[in-house]
Amino acid sequence: QVQLVESGGGLVQPGGSLRLSCAASGSILKINMMGWYRQAPGKQRELVANIAPGGTTNYADSMKDRFTISRDNAKNTVYLQMNNLKPEDTAVYYCNTGVVVTSPYRYLELWGQGTLVTVSS
Repeated sequence: QVQLVESGGGLVQPGGSLRLSCAASGSILKINMMGWYRQAPGKQRELVANIAPGGTTNYADSMKDRFTISRDNAKNTVYLQMNNLKPEDTAVYYCNTGVVVTSPYRYLELWGQGTLVTVSS
């Protein structure tokens, strides 16, 4: 059994910060890219950021100066530090990753369950 478990969402005021975490668990041999997407009600899911195993990052332009993605390979965890949050950042945030697992040996793409971020005064 392999899964991603997200945490860190919640309610914050505009201008506030949150740090999201997403931990992969199970018989994982290797984790490739890890990333964050978000989806607001009635909107399409969009890329927030992703990060390669070696640390190379990619951000959506609208979030590049406010959000920071990082990963701890030893903990199989990816983080999203969100600063200067705006009401339009309100969405369900999903982590995703591609992993190589055992029993049987195969590649899987995984999605977390989603964590709600609400930015409101």
